[in-house]
Amino acid sequence: MKEGLKVRRLLAVATALSPAFLPALAQAASQDDEVTALRREMREMQRQMRDEIRVLQARIARDEGRATPVTAGHAAVGAPHVVHAHRWAGGPLPAIGEPQGPAATRRPRTDAETRLVTPEGPIPSWAEIRAASARDETVQVGGMRIGFPAGRPTISSQDGAYSFSIGLTAQGDLGGFIGAGPKRGEANGNFNKFTQNARRLRIYFSWRYKDWVANVTPEFGSSSVDGSVSLFEANMNYTGLHHTTLTVGYFQPRMEEESAERASSFEFLERPTIVDLVRNLAGGVARFSIGGEHYENRWQAAAYFTGQKFGDRNKDTTITDSQTGAVARIVGRPYVSKDIDVHFGAGATSAFKVNQNANGRNYTFSDNMEVPLGETSLLTSGALTNVSQIWAAGPQLAFRWRNFLLKGEYYHVGVERGHNTGATPLPSLNFDGWYVAANYTLLGRGRAYNVRSGAFTTPGVEHDFDPARGDWGALELSGRWSVTDLSDVASQGGTGVNGDQQTVWAGGLNWYPNQHFKFMLDFDHFIVTRSKGVSGGVDLLGRTGNAVAGRVQATF
Repeated sequence: MKEGLKVRRLLAVATALSPAFLPALAQAASQDDEVTALRREMREMQRQMRDEIRVLQARIARDEGRATPVTAGHAAVGAPHVVHAHRWAGGPLPAIGEPQGPAATRRPRTDAETRLVTPEGPIPSWAEIRAASARDETVQVGGMRIGFPAGRPTISSQDGAYSFSIGLTAQGDLGGFIGAGPKRGEANGNFNKFTQNARRLRIYFSWRYKDWVANVTPEFGSSSVDGSVSLFEANMNYTGLHHTTLTVGYFQPRMEEESAERASSFEFLERPTIVDLVRNLAGGVARFSIGGEHYENRWQAAAYFTGQKFGDRNKDTTITDSQTGAVARIVGRPYVSKDIDVHFGAGATSAFKVNQNANGRNYTFSDNMEVPLGETSLLTSGALTNVSQIWAAGPQLAFRWRNFLLKGEYYHVGVERGHNTGATPLPSLNFDGWYVAANYTLLGRGRAYNVRSGAFTTPGVEHDFDPARGDWGALELSGRWSVTDLSDVASQGGTGVNGDQQTVWAGGLNWYPNQHFKFMLDFDHFIVTRSKGVSGGVDLLGRTGNAVAGRVQATF
Protein backbone atom coordinates (compact mmCIF):
# COMPACT_ATOMS: atom_id res chain seq x y z
CA MET A 1 0.00 0.00 0.00
CA LYS A 2 2.85 2.39 0.77
CA GLU A 3 4.28 1.76 -2.69
CA GLY A 4 0.85 2.43 -4.21
CA LEU A 5 0.60 5.72 -2.28
CA LYS A 6 4.02 6.82 -3.56
CA VAL A 7 3.07 5.89 -7.12
CA ARG A 8 -0.21 7.85 -6.84
CA ARG A 9 1.72 10.94 -5.70
CA LEU A 10 4.06 10.55 -8.66
CA LEU A 11 1.08 10.23 -10.97
CA ALA A 12 -0.48 13.36 -9.52
CA VAL A 13 2.68 15.40 -10.04
CA ALA A 14 3.24 14.01 -13.55
CA THR A 15 -0.39 14.60 -14.51
CA ALA A 16 -0.19 18.20 -13.29
CA LEU A 17 3.05 18.88 -15.13
CA SER A 18 1.99 17.22 -18.38
CA PRO A 19 -0.97 19.52 -19.33
CA ALA A 20 0.31 22.68 -17.65
CA PHE A 21 4.05 22.92 -18.12
CA LEU A 22 4.99 20.84 -21.17
CA PRO A 23 2.46 22.22 -23.69
CA ALA A 24 3.48 25.75 -22.81
CA LEU A 25 7.01 25.00 -23.89
CA ALA A 26 5.88 22.92 -26.86
CA GLN A 27 3.80 25.84 -28.20
CA ALA A 28 6.54 28.43 -27.85
CA ALA A 29 6.84 30.27 -31.16
CA SER A 30 10.37 30.65 -32.43
CA GLN A 31 12.26 30.22 -35.65
CA ASP A 32 15.45 29.24 -33.91
CA ASP A 33 16.56 25.68 -34.75
CA GLU A 34 17.38 24.85 -31.13
CA VAL A 35 13.96 25.97 -29.87
CA THR A 36 12.29 23.97 -32.64
CA ALA A 37 14.23 20.92 -31.53
CA LEU A 38 13.27 21.61 -27.90
CA ARG A 39 9.56 21.75 -28.79
CA ARG A 40 9.91 18.43 -30.56
CA GLU A 41 11.62 16.98 -27.49
CA MET A 42 8.85 18.30 -25.22
CA ARG A 43 6.18 16.61 -27.33
CA GLU A 44 8.12 13.36 -27.11
CA MET A 45 8.41 13.78 -23.32
CA GLN A 46 4.62 14.19 -23.14
CA ARG A 47 4.13 10.97 -25.05
CA GLN A 48 6.59 9.12 -22.83
CA MET A 49 4.95 10.54 -19.70
CA ARG A 50 1.54 9.27 -20.81
CA ASP A 51 3.04 5.83 -21.45
CA GLU A 52 4.65 5.81 -18.00
CA ILE A 53 1.35 6.79 -16.37
CA ARG A 54 -0.46 3.91 -18.07
CA VAL A 55 2.24 1.46 -16.97
CA LEU A 56 2.15 2.70 -13.37
CA GLN A 57 -1.65 2.48 -13.30
CA ALA A 58 -1.42 -1.12 -14.50
CA ARG A 59 1.13 -1.93 -11.79
CA ILE A 60 -1.06 -0.42 -9.09
CA ALA A 61 -4.02 -2.44 -10.33
CA ARG A 62 -1.97 -5.62 -10.28
CA ASP A 63 -0.37 -5.03 -6.85
CA GLU A 64 -3.68 -4.10 -5.17
CA GLY A 65 -5.64 -6.94 -6.73
CA ARG A 66 -7.59 -4.66 -9.06
CA ALA A 67 -7.54 -4.56 -12.84
CA THR A 68 -8.40 -2.26 -15.69
CA PRO A 69 -11.85 -2.75 -17.18
CA VAL A 70 -12.10 -4.81 -20.36
CA THR A 71 -14.96 -3.58 -22.52
CA ALA A 72 -16.08 -4.36 -26.01
CA GLY A 73 -17.06 -0.77 -26.70
CA HIS A 74 -19.16 2.16 -25.46
CA ALA A 75 -22.62 1.44 -24.05
CA ALA A 76 -25.59 2.76 -26.02
CA VAL A 77 -27.27 5.92 -24.80
CA GLY A 78 -30.08 5.07 -22.35
CA ALA A 79 -28.97 1.52 -21.83
CA PRO A 80 -28.95 0.25 -18.25
CA HIS A 81 -25.68 0.57 -16.40
CA VAL A 82 -23.62 -2.57 -16.73
CA VAL A 83 -20.85 -3.48 -14.33
CA HIS A 84 -18.11 -5.03 -16.44
CA ALA A 85 -16.02 -7.84 -15.12
CA HIS A 86 -12.47 -6.79 -14.33
CA ARG A 87 -9.45 -8.95 -14.90
CA TRP A 88 -5.66 -8.65 -15.25
CA ALA A 89 -4.55 -9.70 -18.71
CA GLY A 90 -1.38 -11.27 -17.33
CA GLY A 91 2.06 -11.43 -18.92
CA PRO A 92 5.12 -9.33 -18.10
CA LEU A 93 4.61 -5.64 -17.51
CA PRO A 94 6.30 -3.43 -20.10
CA ALA A 95 9.26 -1.33 -19.03
CA ILE A 96 8.60 2.32 -18.27
CA GLY A 97 9.19 4.53 -21.31
CA GLU A 98 8.57 1.85 -23.97
CA PRO A 99 5.76 2.35 -26.50
CA GLN A 100 2.67 0.33 -25.63
CA GLY A 101 0.34 -1.83 -27.67
CA PRO A 102 0.85 -2.82 -31.32
CA ALA A 103 3.30 0.05 -31.86
CA ALA A 104 5.70 -1.35 -29.28
CA THR A 105 7.97 -2.83 -31.95
CA ARG A 106 6.37 -1.29 -35.04
CA ARG A 107 6.77 2.45 -34.52
CA PRO A 108 6.57 4.12 -37.96
CA ARG A 109 9.94 5.43 -39.06
CA THR A 110 10.39 8.98 -40.20
CA ASP A 111 11.38 9.39 -43.82
CA ALA A 112 14.99 10.11 -42.84
CA GLU A 113 15.11 6.96 -40.67
CA THR A 114 14.11 4.76 -43.62
CA ARG A 115 16.97 5.86 -45.88
CA LEU A 116 20.28 4.03 -46.20
CA VAL A 117 22.97 5.36 -43.88
CA THR A 118 25.48 7.35 -45.95
CA PRO A 119 28.79 8.02 -44.15
CA GLU A 120 29.86 10.51 -46.84
CA GLY A 121 26.80 12.72 -46.42
CA PRO A 122 27.01 16.49 -45.84
CA ILE A 123 28.50 17.43 -42.47
CA PRO A 124 25.85 18.61 -39.95
CA SER A 125 26.39 21.72 -37.84
CA TRP A 126 26.84 21.52 -34.06
CA ALA A 127 23.26 22.80 -33.53
CA GLU A 128 21.94 20.04 -35.82
CA ILE A 129 24.01 17.45 -33.98
CA ARG A 130 22.60 18.53 -30.60
CA ALA A 131 19.02 18.51 -31.90
CA ALA A 132 19.39 15.12 -33.58
CA SER A 133 21.11 13.49 -30.59
CA ALA A 134 18.72 14.84 -27.95
CA ARG A 135 16.94 11.47 -27.80
CA ASP A 136 19.85 9.19 -28.70
CA GLU A 137 20.44 6.33 -26.29
CA THR A 138 23.85 6.89 -24.75
CA VAL A 139 25.84 5.50 -21.86
CA GLN A 140 27.32 7.96 -19.39
CA VAL A 141 30.89 7.15 -18.35
CA GLY A 142 32.14 9.87 -16.06
CA GLY A 143 31.89 13.08 -18.07
CA MET A 144 31.68 11.22 -21.41
CA ARG A 145 28.75 10.01 -23.50
CA ILE A 146 29.08 6.84 -25.59
CA GLY A 147 26.47 5.94 -28.20
CA PHE A 148 25.75 4.68 -31.71
CA PRO A 149 23.87 7.39 -33.64
CA ALA A 150 23.06 6.02 -37.13
CA GLY A 151 25.14 2.96 -36.19
CA ARG A 152 28.39 4.93 -35.86
CA PRO A 153 30.37 4.45 -32.62
CA THR A 154 30.60 7.94 -31.16
CA ILE A 155 32.29 9.27 -28.02
CA SER A 156 31.48 12.81 -26.95
CA SER A 157 31.81 15.13 -23.98
CA GLN A 158 28.80 15.72 -21.74
CA ASP A 159 27.82 18.90 -23.60
CA GLY A 160 28.63 17.40 -27.01
CA ALA A 161 31.22 20.06 -27.83
CA TYR A 162 33.93 17.42 -28.28
CA SER A 163 33.21 14.22 -30.19
CA PHE A 164 34.92 11.45 -32.10
CA SER A 165 33.21 8.93 -34.38
CA ILE A 166 34.07 6.05 -36.69
CA GLY A 167 32.13 5.11 -39.84
CA LEU A 168 32.41 2.43 -42.50
CA THR A 169 31.75 1.76 -46.17
CA ALA A 170 32.58 -1.76 -47.37
CA GLN A 171 31.84 -2.91 -50.91
CA GLY A 172 32.75 -6.29 -52.34
CA ASP A 173 32.15 -7.00 -56.05
CA LEU A 174 32.08 -10.25 -57.98
CA GLY A 175 31.19 -11.14 -61.54
CA GLY A 176 32.60 -11.51 -65.02
CA PHE A 177 32.30 -10.98 -68.77
CA ILE A 178 30.33 -12.94 -71.35
CA GLY A 179 30.98 -12.81 -75.08
CA ALA A 180 33.69 -10.14 -74.79
CA GLY A 181 36.23 -12.00 -76.88
CA PRO A 182 38.43 -10.27 -79.47
CA LYS A 183 37.87 -10.03 -83.20
CA ARG A 184 40.36 -11.71 -85.48
CA GLY A 185 43.62 -9.79 -85.46
CA GLU A 186 43.07 -8.19 -82.02
CA ALA A 187 44.67 -8.95 -78.68
CA ASN A 188 42.30 -10.42 -76.08
CA GLY A 189 42.73 -7.96 -73.21
CA ASN A 190 41.75 -8.59 -69.62
CA PHE A 191 38.11 -9.70 -69.46
CA ASN A 192 37.78 -12.27 -66.67
CA LYS A 193 34.89 -14.70 -66.90
CA PHE A 194 34.66 -14.64 -63.10
CA THR A 195 36.62 -12.58 -60.59
CA GLN A 196 36.28 -10.51 -57.40
CA ASN A 197 37.23 -7.01 -56.35
CA ALA A 198 37.18 -5.06 -53.08
CA ARG A 199 35.79 -1.86 -54.56
CA ARG A 200 35.51 0.57 -51.64
CA LEU A 201 36.81 -0.21 -48.15
CA ARG A 202 36.74 3.07 -46.25
CA ILE A 203 36.98 3.74 -42.52
CA TYR A 204 35.83 7.24 -41.62
CA PHE A 205 37.49 8.96 -38.67
CA SER A 206 35.86 12.22 -37.64
CA TRP A 207 36.83 14.64 -34.88
CA ARG A 208 34.62 17.56 -33.87
CA TYR A 209 34.94 20.60 -31.62
CA LYS A 210 31.59 22.37 -31.84
CA ASP A 211 31.35 23.58 -35.46
CA TRP A 212 34.93 22.63 -36.37
CA VAL A 213 35.29 19.16 -37.91
CA ALA A 214 38.33 17.21 -39.11
CA ASN A 215 37.90 14.10 -41.30
CA VAL A 216 40.51 11.48 -42.21
CA THR A 217 39.44 8.48 -44.30
CA PRO A 218 41.92 5.86 -45.52
CA GLU A 219 40.93 3.84 -48.60
CA PHE A 220 41.69 0.10 -48.66
CA GLY A 221 39.75 -0.62 -51.87
CA SER A 222 40.43 0.40 -55.45
CA SER A 223 38.70 1.64 -58.58
CA SER A 224 39.26 -1.64 -60.40
CA VAL A 225 41.95 -3.88 -58.88
CA ASP A 226 42.00 -4.40 -55.12
CA GLY A 227 45.10 -4.68 -52.98
CA SER A 228 46.15 -1.04 -52.98
CA VAL A 229 45.92 1.34 -50.01
CA SER A 230 45.41 5.06 -50.47
CA LEU A 231 43.52 8.07 -49.09
CA PHE A 232 39.91 9.00 -49.70
CA GLU A 233 39.90 12.29 -47.77
CA ALA A 234 41.75 14.35 -45.18
CA ASN A 235 40.16 17.73 -44.61
CA MET A 236 39.03 20.37 -42.12
CA ASN A 237 35.55 21.89 -42.13
CA TYR A 238 33.60 24.73 -40.52
CA THR A 239 29.80 24.39 -40.19
CA GLY A 240 28.94 27.42 -38.05
CA LEU A 241 27.32 29.42 -40.87
CA HIS A 242 23.65 28.81 -41.65
CA HIS A 243 23.28 25.72 -43.90
CA THR A 244 26.88 26.15 -45.04
CA THR A 245 29.99 23.97 -44.93
CA LEU A 246 33.43 25.39 -45.67
CA THR A 247 36.20 22.90 -46.48
CA VAL A 248 39.96 22.86 -46.97
CA GLY A 249 42.13 19.81 -47.57
CA TYR A 250 41.93 16.61 -49.61
CA PHE A 251 38.27 16.28 -50.50
CA GLN A 252 35.90 15.13 -53.26
CA PRO A 253 34.13 18.19 -54.73
CA ARG A 254 30.96 17.17 -56.57
CA MET A 255 29.58 18.90 -59.66
CA GLU A 256 27.27 16.12 -60.96
CA GLU A 257 23.98 14.81 -59.58
CA GLU A 258 25.27 11.26 -59.87
CA SER A 259 28.34 12.05 -57.73
CA ALA A 260 26.29 14.09 -55.25
CA GLU A 261 24.25 10.95 -54.50
CA ARG A 262 27.39 9.43 -52.88
CA ALA A 263 28.79 6.04 -53.84
CA SER A 264 26.72 4.07 -51.31
CA SER A 265 23.46 5.35 -52.88
CA PHE A 266 24.15 4.61 -56.56
CA GLU A 267 21.45 2.94 -58.66
CA PHE A 268 24.19 0.95 -60.41
CA LEU A 269 27.60 -0.32 -59.36
CA GLU A 270 29.34 2.70 -60.87
CA ARG A 271 28.69 6.14 -62.30
CA PRO A 272 28.08 6.61 -66.04
CA THR A 273 31.34 6.94 -67.99
CA ILE A 274 30.92 10.61 -68.90
CA VAL A 275 30.42 11.50 -65.22
CA ASP A 276 33.60 9.66 -64.24
CA LEU A 277 35.58 11.46 -66.92
CA VAL A 278 34.45 15.01 -66.15
CA ARG A 279 34.55 14.67 -62.36
CA ASN A 280 38.23 13.71 -62.49
CA LEU A 281 39.26 16.77 -64.52
CA ALA A 282 39.46 19.04 -61.47
CA GLY A 283 37.63 17.00 -58.83
CA GLY A 284 37.50 13.33 -57.97
CA VAL A 285 38.59 11.50 -54.82
CA ALA A 286 41.30 13.07 -52.63
CA ARG A 287 41.64 16.27 -54.65
CA PHE A 288 43.10 19.23 -52.75
CA SER A 289 40.18 21.66 -52.43
CA ILE A 290 39.30 25.01 -50.90
CA GLY A 291 35.66 26.07 -51.00
CA GLY A 292 32.22 25.33 -49.67
CA GLU A 293 28.57 24.63 -50.29
CA HIS A 294 25.28 26.15 -49.14
CA TYR A 295 21.76 24.77 -49.30
CA GLU A 296 18.19 25.92 -48.80
CA ASN A 297 14.95 24.01 -49.16
CA ARG A 298 14.69 24.75 -52.89
CA TRP A 299 18.31 25.13 -54.05
CA GLN A 300 21.93 24.21 -53.42
CA ALA A 301 25.20 25.76 -54.63
CA ALA A 302 28.85 24.73 -54.31
CA ALA A 303 32.18 26.05 -55.56
CA TYR A 304 35.78 24.91 -54.97
CA PHE A 305 39.26 25.91 -56.09
CA THR A 306 41.23 22.70 -56.57
CA GLY A 307 44.81 21.51 -56.98
CA GLN A 308 46.57 18.19 -57.36
CA LYS A 309 45.35 14.80 -56.20
CA PHE A 310 46.83 13.03 -53.19
CA GLY A 311 49.77 10.95 -54.39
CA ASP A 312 50.25 12.64 -57.79
CA ARG A 313 53.86 13.64 -57.17
CA ASN A 314 54.64 10.27 -55.59
CA LYS A 315 53.39 8.41 -58.68
CA ASP A 316 55.21 10.78 -61.03
CA THR A 317 58.37 12.27 -59.52
CA THR A 318 59.03 14.33 -62.67
CA ILE A 319 56.11 16.72 -62.03
CA THR A 320 57.50 20.27 -61.95
CA ASP A 321 54.25 22.28 -62.04
CA SER A 322 51.11 20.98 -60.30
CA GLN A 323 47.58 21.25 -61.63
CA THR A 324 45.11 23.97 -60.63
CA GLY A 325 41.41 24.11 -61.40
CA ALA A 326 37.89 24.76 -60.15
CA VAL A 327 34.55 22.99 -59.69
CA ALA A 328 31.13 24.64 -59.41
CA ARG A 329 27.50 23.49 -59.21
CA ILE A 330 24.10 25.09 -58.74
CA VAL A 331 20.81 23.15 -58.66
CA GLY A 332 17.22 23.85 -57.72
CA ARG A 333 13.76 22.32 -57.28
CA PRO A 334 11.35 24.47 -59.31
CA TYR A 335 8.37 22.28 -58.42
CA VAL A 336 7.76 20.08 -55.37
CA SER A 337 4.68 18.24 -54.11
CA LYS A 338 3.95 15.04 -52.23
CA ASP A 339 4.09 12.95 -55.40
CA ILE A 340 6.35 15.06 -57.64
CA ASP A 341 9.91 16.37 -57.47
CA VAL A 342 11.56 18.31 -60.28
CA HIS A 343 15.33 18.78 -60.19
CA PHE A 344 17.17 21.15 -62.52
CA GLY A 345 20.72 22.45 -62.44
CA ALA A 346 24.14 22.68 -64.02
CA GLY A 347 27.71 21.74 -63.22
CA ALA A 348 31.02 23.03 -64.53
CA THR A 349 34.67 22.17 -64.03
CA SER A 350 37.97 23.31 -65.44
CA ALA A 351 41.61 22.32 -65.16
CA PHE A 352 43.27 25.69 -65.72
CA LYS A 353 46.51 23.80 -66.22
CA VAL A 354 47.23 20.08 -65.97
CA ASN A 355 50.30 18.61 -64.28
CA GLN A 356 53.52 19.29 -66.15
CA ASN A 357 56.09 16.50 -66.08
CA ALA A 358 59.19 15.56 -68.05
CA ASN A 359 57.03 15.01 -71.16
CA GLY A 360 55.16 18.31 -70.91
CA ARG A 361 51.47 18.87 -70.19
CA ASN A 362 49.68 15.79 -71.51
CA TYR A 363 46.30 14.20 -70.74
CA THR A 364 44.54 10.97 -71.72
CA PHE A 365 40.80 10.33 -71.34
CA SER A 366 40.14 6.65 -70.66
CA ASP A 367 37.55 4.59 -68.78
CA ASN A 368 36.12 1.10 -68.37
CA MET A 369 32.65 -0.13 -69.36
CA GLU A 370 31.08 0.95 -66.03
CA VAL A 371 32.00 -2.43 -64.50
CA PRO A 372 34.84 -2.24 -61.92
CA LEU A 373 36.35 -5.72 -62.24
CA GLY A 374 39.85 -4.90 -63.46
CA GLU A 375 39.04 -5.14 -67.16
CA THR A 376 40.98 -3.41 -69.95
CA SER A 377 39.64 0.09 -70.65
CA LEU A 378 38.44 0.19 -74.26
CA LEU A 379 37.38 3.84 -74.35
CA THR A 380 40.20 6.32 -74.99
CA SER A 381 40.96 9.67 -76.55
CA GLY A 382 44.57 8.72 -77.17
CA ALA A 383 47.41 10.60 -75.51
CA LEU A 384 46.66 14.31 -75.98
CA THR A 385 49.84 16.38 -76.01
CA ASN A 386 50.55 20.04 -75.30
CA VAL A 387 47.31 20.54 -73.35
CA SER A 388 46.87 24.07 -72.00
CA GLN A 389 43.37 23.79 -70.47
CA ILE A 390 40.47 21.32 -70.17
CA TRP A 391 36.93 22.25 -69.19
CA ALA A 392 33.50 20.62 -69.05
CA ALA A 393 29.98 21.89 -68.43
CA GLY A 394 26.42 20.73 -68.82
CA PRO A 395 22.88 20.50 -67.46
CA GLN A 396 21.35 17.92 -65.13
CA LEU A 397 17.65 17.09 -64.99
CA ALA A 398 15.53 14.75 -62.89
CA PHE A 399 11.82 14.08 -62.43
CA ARG A 400 10.22 11.95 -59.70
CA TRP A 401 6.60 10.83 -59.73
CA ARG A 402 5.77 8.78 -56.64
CA ASN A 403 8.05 5.69 -56.81
CA PHE A 404 9.32 6.42 -60.33
CA LEU A 405 12.48 8.46 -60.97
CA LEU A 406 13.82 9.62 -64.35
CA LYS A 407 17.08 11.55 -64.60
CA GLY A 408 19.85 12.44 -66.99
CA GLU A 409 22.96 14.58 -67.46
CA TYR A 410 24.85 15.88 -70.51
CA TYR A 411 28.40 17.24 -70.54
CA HIS A 412 30.46 18.89 -73.25
CA VAL A 413 34.23 18.65 -72.83
CA GLY A 414 36.64 21.13 -74.39
CA VAL A 415 40.40 20.59 -74.70
CA GLU A 416 42.54 23.59 -75.59
CA ARG A 417 46.02 22.94 -76.95
CA GLY A 418 49.16 25.04 -76.56
CA HIS A 419 51.18 26.50 -79.43
CA ASN A 420 54.88 25.73 -79.28
CA THR A 421 57.20 28.04 -81.17
CA GLY A 422 58.03 26.64 -84.60
CA ALA A 423 55.63 23.70 -84.24
CA THR A 424 52.47 23.02 -86.22
CA PRO A 425 49.49 24.36 -84.20
CA LEU A 426 47.43 21.58 -82.62
CA PRO A 427 43.64 21.79 -82.94
CA SER A 428 41.36 22.25 -79.96
CA LEU A 429 39.12 19.25 -79.30
CA ASN A 430 35.46 18.79 -78.35
CA PHE A 431 33.98 15.68 -76.78
CA ASP A 432 30.45 14.82 -75.59
CA GLY A 433 28.70 12.39 -73.31
CA TRP A 434 25.34 11.82 -71.66
CA TYR A 435 23.19 9.30 -69.86
CA VAL A 436 19.50 8.72 -69.15
CA ALA A 437 18.45 6.52 -66.20
CA ALA A 438 15.05 5.29 -65.04
CA ASN A 439 14.33 3.81 -61.61
CA TYR A 440 11.25 2.30 -59.98
CA THR A 441 10.93 1.25 -56.33
CA LEU A 442 9.03 -2.04 -56.15
CA LEU A 443 9.06 -2.39 -52.34
CA GLY A 444 9.50 0.35 -49.76
CA ARG A 445 9.41 4.11 -50.18
CA GLY A 446 10.57 5.56 -53.47
CA ARG A 447 13.80 7.47 -53.84
CA ALA A 448 13.57 10.92 -52.26
CA TYR A 449 15.29 14.27 -52.73
CA ASN A 450 17.98 15.30 -50.25
CA VAL A 451 18.07 19.10 -50.05
CA ARG A 452 21.46 19.08 -48.30
CA SER A 453 23.24 17.31 -51.17
CA GLY A 454 21.00 18.47 -54.02
CA ALA A 455 20.49 14.90 -55.22
CA PHE A 456 18.23 11.89 -54.84
CA THR A 457 18.89 9.32 -52.16
CA THR A 458 18.09 5.63 -51.73
CA PRO A 459 14.67 3.98 -51.35
CA GLY A 460 13.23 3.91 -47.84
CA VAL A 461 13.14 0.76 -45.71
CA GLU A 462 9.98 1.15 -43.63
CA HIS A 463 10.53 -2.15 -41.77
CA ASP A 464 13.67 -4.28 -41.58
CA PHE A 465 13.77 -7.61 -43.39
CA ASP A 466 11.61 -10.02 -41.39
CA PRO A 467 9.79 -12.68 -43.48
CA ALA A 468 7.84 -13.88 -40.43
CA ARG A 469 6.05 -10.53 -40.36
CA GLY A 470 5.88 -10.16 -44.11
CA ASP A 471 8.57 -7.47 -44.23
CA TRP A 472 11.06 -7.65 -47.09
CA GLY A 473 12.93 -4.34 -46.89
CA ALA A 474 13.15 -2.21 -50.05
CA LEU A 475 13.62 -3.32 -53.66
CA GLU A 476 14.28 -1.18 -56.76
CA LEU A 477 14.67 -1.80 -60.49
CA SER A 478 16.81 0.46 -62.71
CA GLY A 479 17.78 0.91 -66.36
CA ARG A 480 20.35 3.21 -67.95
CA TRP A 481 21.60 4.28 -71.40
CA SER A 482 25.06 5.85 -71.40
CA VAL A 483 27.04 7.26 -74.35
CA THR A 484 30.52 8.85 -74.40
CA ASP A 485 32.17 10.10 -77.59
CA LEU A 486 35.92 10.90 -77.43
CA SER A 487 36.44 11.15 -81.19
CA ASP A 488 36.81 14.60 -82.77
CA VAL A 489 39.61 15.01 -85.34
CA ALA A 490 41.89 12.61 -87.15
CA SER A 491 45.11 11.64 -85.37
CA GLN A 492 44.10 13.63 -82.28
CA GLY A 493 45.99 11.25 -80.00
CA GLY A 494 48.98 10.61 -82.26
CA THR A 495 49.47 9.24 -85.73
CA GLY A 496 46.41 7.15 -86.63
CA VAL A 497 44.80 7.51 -83.17
CA ASN A 498 41.35 9.06 -83.60
CA GLY A 499 39.67 8.29 -80.28
CA ASP A 500 36.51 6.17 -80.06
CA GLN A 501 32.92 6.04 -78.77
CA GLN A 502 31.36 3.82 -76.09
CA THR A 503 27.71 2.94 -75.49
CA VAL A 504 26.52 1.00 -72.44
CA TRP A 505 23.03 -0.38 -71.84
CA ALA A 506 22.58 -1.43 -68.22
CA GLY A 507 19.90 -2.97 -66.03
CA GLY A 508 20.07 -3.35 -62.27
CA LEU A 509 18.22 -4.76 -59.27
CA ASN A 510 19.00 -3.53 -55.74
CA TRP A 511 17.72 -4.95 -52.44
CA TYR A 512 17.94 -3.15 -49.07
CA PRO A 513 17.13 -5.46 -46.13
CA ASN A 514 17.69 -2.55 -43.71
CA GLN A 515 19.31 0.88 -43.52
CA HIS A 516 22.87 -0.48 -43.41
CA PHE A 517 23.12 -3.28 -45.96
CA LYS A 518 22.61 -3.36 -49.72
CA PHE A 519 22.79 -6.09 -52.37
CA MET A 520 23.18 -5.18 -56.05
CA LEU A 521 23.03 -7.09 -59.33
CA ASP A 522 23.88 -5.43 -62.68
CA PHE A 523 23.81 -6.57 -66.30
CA ASP A 524 25.73 -4.45 -68.85
CA HIS A 525 25.90 -4.63 -72.63
CA PHE A 526 28.67 -2.49 -74.12
CA ILE A 527 29.51 -1.40 -77.67
CA VAL A 528 32.87 0.28 -78.34
CA THR A 529 34.06 1.51 -81.72
CA ARG A 530 37.59 0.81 -83.02
CA SER A 531 40.64 2.63 -81.72
CA LYS A 532 44.39 2.28 -82.17
CA GLY A 533 44.85 4.23 -78.93
CA VAL A 534 44.07 1.28 -76.64
CA SER A 535 47.37 -0.19 -75.48
CA GLY A 536 48.36 -3.65 -76.63
CA GLY A 537 46.27 -3.61 -79.82
CA VAL A 538 43.18 -4.71 -77.88
CA ASP A 539 40.54 -2.67 -79.76
CA LEU A 540 41.77 -2.30 -83.32
CA LEU A 541 38.44 -3.37 -84.83
CA GLY A 542 35.88 -2.47 -82.16
CA ARG A 543 34.46 -4.60 -79.37
CA THR A 544 31.07 -5.64 -77.99
CA GLY A 545 30.26 -7.77 -74.97
CA ASN A 546 28.30 -8.30 -71.79
CA ALA A 547 29.05 -8.24 -68.11
CA VAL A 548 27.21 -9.55 -65.05
CA ALA A 549 28.36 -8.24 -61.68
CA GLY A 550 27.04 -8.12 -58.13
CA ARG A 551 27.92 -6.17 -55.01
CA VAL A 552 27.50 -6.63 -51.27
CA GLN A 553 27.66 -3.37 -49.31
CA ALA A 554 27.62 -2.30 -45.67
CA THR A 555 27.56 1.30 -44.41
CA PHE A 556 27.69 2.66 -40.85
